[in-house]
Amino acid sequence: MATKESKAQRVERIKKEKDGLDVLQDIYLYAVTGEEVHPEDIDRFKWYGMYTQNKNLQAEDDNTLYFMLRVKLEGGELTLPQLKVVSEISEKYARGTADFTTRQDLQFHFIKVVDLPEIFRLLDTVGLSSIFAAGDVPRNVVSCPINGIDHEEIADVRETVDKLNEAFKGNRLFSNLPRKFKVGVNGCSKNCMHHEIQDVSFNAVKQENGKIQFALSVGGGLASNKRIANHIGFVTPSQVVPAAKAITKIYRDHGLREKRNKARLGHLIEEWGLEKFVEELQASLTFKIKEPNDIEYTNSRYREHFGIHESKQKGKSYIGCALNSGHIGVEGLNDLIKLFEKYGATSLKSTVTQNIIILDANTNTAEEFAQELEKVNIYPYPSNFRARVQACTGIDFCKFAISETKGVAKRLVDHLENKFPDFGERVSISVNGCPNSCAHPHIVDIGLMGTKVKKDGQTVTGFELLVGGFLEGDKSQFNEKTGIKFAVDDVNETIEEFIKEYISSDFSSFHDYILTKAK
Repeated sequence: MATKESKAQRVERIKKEKDGLDVLQDIYLYAVTGEEVHPEDIDRFKWYGMYTQNKNLQAEDDNTLYFMLRVKLEGGELTLPQLKVVSEISEKYARGTADFTTRQDLQFHFIKVVDLPEIFRLLDTVGLSSIFAAGDVPRNVVSCPINGIDHEEIADVRETVDKLNEAFKGNRLFSNLPRKFKVGVNGCSKNCMHHEIQDVSFNAVKQENGKIQFALSVGGGLASNKRIANHIGFVTPSQVVPAAKAITKIYRDHGLREKRNKARLGHLIEEWGLEKFVEELQASLTFKIKEPNDIEYTNSRYREHFGIHESKQKGKSYIGCALNSGHIGVEGLNDLIKLFEKYGATSLKSTVTQNIIILDANTNTAEEFAQELEKVNIYPYPSNFRARVQACTGIDFCKFAISETKGVAKRLVDHLENKFPDFGERVSISVNGCPNSCAHPHIVDIGLMGTKVKKDGQTVTGFELLVGGFLEGDKSQFNEKTGIKFAVDDVNETIEEFIKEYISSDFSSFHDYILTKAK
């Protein structure tokens, strides 16, 4: 009897039989013929940013195959013409859905195959695409959203980010990696792109002679690859792209493809040891990576750009705003379009914490602009609870999720703001529908991880509490489990109790207090 192929074997076979990039012609064919999508092509749809979504919100008599579609925002940017197109897609084809993600992308739900040719056409008219937004490929290159306009930046890395995206985008050399592959480039003085959890990252550092070098780190990640990236040395600006390509090729050729949950770059580094990995990398380069050294990094709870700040562009300011864990929807998009037109702004960038920054507000009307944003629930001066809240897609749309997330996050923030209006410390919160870490629960003060719990003798959806995570270079700490579990209905009161207890305690920081809940 033939042995059943494992999940990893199935995926590897599918990729070998037909490259994910080659599914595009099939997408158009399925759209025209209305034929049922082959299950193996459903896997390949990821190469164009699509995942099947949970049937949770579908009517019982609705047998449509719906997808989540992720659109890549290169450099995290959305211009006014692009905003108008994504608003149109949201309204016509996605039931008004739209969410910003932790890789500076934008996601839609309820996407039907029949509509994909028109959606792709619309995206193309404004230079957007979904290629390599998902799948076993290099994902969107993340970076600081205020590159080039921030007075405190170490280096403007926009050109480097563009070159990396260009090198990876739709490139058949990299269309069959062992798993997803995440690259980040940072020129920001606050290190806001979270280099510690990227597969490969480059951090701008100013040398004593005033020249810029990039600290190269490898092997970071969350979920099954939960590890802080290793700093392996320094490269010059012109060496960033060749170094990134060389690392990607090593990962492609040697990554552990036998098990999906052991297939990230960090797993290969663990298997080989860092020394062997660096030797292999150095052997494939025409230049020498300079020796690593200690670097100080900003703690992740202070990596933010909220409020109004004068830009390097004369007469312009940027406005950093918090959203509800990335949720924007067609109404929010249309509100932004109206306000952009009213105040003469042309562009925004999304952040790795699911928020946005309006890049070019006129300085003389920026305060008025900010007040109007606040009225439409886009918050330039967010509370200490709202500023650092993230949530994944959740049970509404994700087939892996156990619990609801976006609504939970919104209700929790509203509740805490109401109960503790003068609370003086940033509290980072992450609401996750399952154990997959899409909203980064391991690097926040309060991580909620979807699970089933018992309440009044019934099994209901709820969360397990994780506490005490943060990023700060090699001082970073992942969250610790508490064993504390509670139903979705009890989230607000449970977290409220923790805050109350902290306020009446002798602890000098919420971080130190919350760690007492760890097992």
